[in-house]
This record gives sequence, structure tokens and C-alpha cells, in this order.
Amino acid sequence: MPTSRRLLQQRLAAAIIVASVTAASGAALVGDSCSAAAASCGAGLRCTTCVPPPGTGPAACARTTPLDPKMHGAALPFNRYSWLTTHNSFAIVGTKSPLGSAIISPPNQEDSVSSQLRNGVRGLMLDAYDFNNDVWLCHSFAGKCIAFTAYVPALTVLKDIEAFLASNPSEVVTVFIEDYAAPGSLSNVFNAAGLTKYWFPVDRMPAPGKDWPLLKDMIADNHRLIVFTSKQGKQGTEGLAYQWDYVVENQYGSQGLVDGRCPSRAESKPMDSTAQSLILMNFFTTNPSQSWACGNNSAPLVSRLRTCYDASAKRWPNFIAVDFYMRSGGGGAPLATDVANGRLQCGCDTIAHCTTTKSGTCAMPSSSAPAASPRAAGAAAPSPGPGPAAAASPSPSMSSSPRAAPAPAAAPVLVGAAPS
Repeated sequence: MPTSRRLLQQRLAAAIIVASVTAASGAALVGDSCSAAAASCGAGLRCTTCVPPPGTGPAACARTTPLDPKMHGAALPFNRYSWLTTHNSFAIVGTKSPLGSAIISPPNQEDSVSSQLRNGVRGLMLDAYDFNNDVWLCHSFAGKCIAFTAYVPALTVLKDIEAFLASNPSEVVTVFIEDYAAPGSLSNVFNAAGLTKYWFPVDRMPAPGKDWPLLKDMIADNHRLIVFTSKQGKQGTEGLAYQWDYVVENQYGSQGLVDGRCPSRAESKPMDSTAQSLILMNFFTTNPSQSWACGNNSAPLVSRLRTCYDASAKRWPNFIAVDFYMRSGGGGAPLATDVANGRLQCGCDTIAHCTTTKSGTCAMPSSSAPAASPRAAGAAAPSPGPGPAAAASPSPSMSSSPRAAPAPAAAPVLVGAAPS
């Protein structure tokens, strides 16, 4: 029997065993029907409805949590890892303003920042404004934060981050701040939240085009909070790293969802600029939509990884930013994060296939990943893992061809919407 065929059969057998073990435990698998009341989904899964409109169709288990990017160690540079990131992490469905006013600006997520961090989110995108004699996380109306768009004081969320870092001493969190706050105000709230002890100092940031420090060294030095600001002057005065010196980012919103293209955001250097060692990939519509996330946060998102890889000088994204990260038709944004980590760390289709962080060391699927149910409609068999030659080139599952994954559905652009 040819080696490739034998290996494929071994992998299929392993996948069946994983599914059987999970099924035997009584927990539903990815794509299985479920009942939210019975909490029937397995670990790292959520019982959700994604047939339009969300909440009205049959419920199925979908992933909420990526595999730990550090599952094979922390000995690589920070820019060799990928992290699930939430866009407008603070804008939560059902939030009631502490001021007592109704919030009319659209939400982007469904659970608290604390819950997001527990679910494996490691990148947080926050919009900071001066409001009510403090710094608030807010959407803008005509460029200003007002009572009807103000979600929460920044200090509240920063304290949640501090509590998470204190309880999880091997975790690193990155915060991207769209910064409309007055000079000095942001550093004051970071100090008040007790976060300065975790601060990754600007003088340790890499020179243009160079690797970041090893993740294990960042953890050992307790440099576990990376903060980027969109305001250039604050790097010298407040120690807040100017994002565009270190990160390239594609266009946010519906304008960035052009089939076959991954255009850069206006403030960013071009996607193929190698002076910046980190890549942030946005994948969400201008008008936040749970229905859109349901239909696009799986196969189209994974396909977009390849499109942005091609545009980014053959580099995989380090941050994958989405709305409603828990919504998908199955693997969702956690699966896309696993795929990016597999490519970055070992050249495999997913980090579940890596055995080490050495390129091309791919093995059978890991049992630590939530299994897709063989009973679920459209469940796909695992693709053959690449050998050293295949690892260097994208696998068929990463093709940007429409056959591999449909293009993201178009969404209307809301005139006057806040940038991001």
C-alpha cells in the first residue's frame, strides 16, 4: 500500500476513535444537535443556533475555544504564534449602561471580556474615549462618545484583564487601542488597574523586520501584556507602543471583504511590508451581524487566511479578529486560529497535527481538539498531513478557490459608522 494512502487511513481511523471516545462520554460533538438547557456539548463547545435568524433554528454544537497555541511549548518568537482576537471586545450584547441610559450602538460580541479570555481569546480591540471625566470604551457618534454609545469605563475591563493575568501566569494578552483619549489619561487607567507590572516595554520591541522575543522569555520576565495605541506620540511620552511601527493590518469592515484580495488598512503599512513582524487579519462586516458571523466564521474565514497570507509576503496572521467569535457553523474562529498556528509553528494544516514546532513534523489529528461529528451534515474527513515538501505549500484545504470555501457574503455599508 502506498505510504500516503496508509497514512491517510491511519488518520481517518484516529479521527473515528476520537469521535467514538467523545461520543461514549455522552458529550455531543461539533455539528451535533444539542440542547442548551441540558448543556450537552463537549468541552470547548457551545450549543448555539446559526440558521437565520440566529436563535430560531435547530441548535448544534460549535467551537468557542481554540487549542492552546503553546501546546507544543513557548520556545518560538512571539510572532510565530497566532491568537484569537475579538473586535470591539467591550461591545457586548445586552449591555446596560452604568449611566442608566439605553445603548443604541451595535454590539460586536456576546460574552464579557473575562469570559472571552477564559475561552482562549488573547487579543482585545478596544476603542478608548474621554467621557464623563474618565476614559470609557465607546462607539462614537459624530466623532464623540456620548451616553447612548458608552459601554463601560475602561478601568472595568482593564481590571478584568489584570485578574486574568494574575490567575494565569503563563498567558500573554495583547490589547489594540483605537485611541481618542487625551494624553496621559490611558496610562493613568492602566496604572489604576495594576497592569504596569505585566507591561511589555517599548524598548524590548523588535527592530524593523526582526523577530520578537521568545514567548517563554516574555513569560519568564512577566512581560505578558502588550499594548498598542493608534496615537504615535504616546510611545515616547507614555510607553504605549505605536501600533503601525510593529503591526500590519488589513482593511476592516465590509470594504476589506473583497474576494481574492486582502487590502491594507489606511493607517497601516502595506500588508507585504516586512518591517512589521506582526500581522492582524480583520474578518467582520461594517454592520455587526450575528447571521453573517454564523455563515462566514468557518470555511470562508479559513479561506481568507490564505488570501491574506498571499498578500502579506507569505506570512500567516498573528491575530485573527472577528465579531461574535462564538458564532459559526462548526469550527469557527477557533478552528481558523488552530490552522494559523499549525502553519506558523510546524507547517501543518492545523496545530492539532503538529508533533513539535519543527517544520514539517505533522502527525495524526490530536485528540485534544473538539471532534467533528461523523453524524453532522457536511462533516469532512481529515486531510492528509503534509510531509516536508507539502508543508512548504498550502494544502488543498487552504485553497482560496471558491470550491474550497465560499466568498464572504456581502454586507451593506452603514454610512457614518464608527471606524472600528
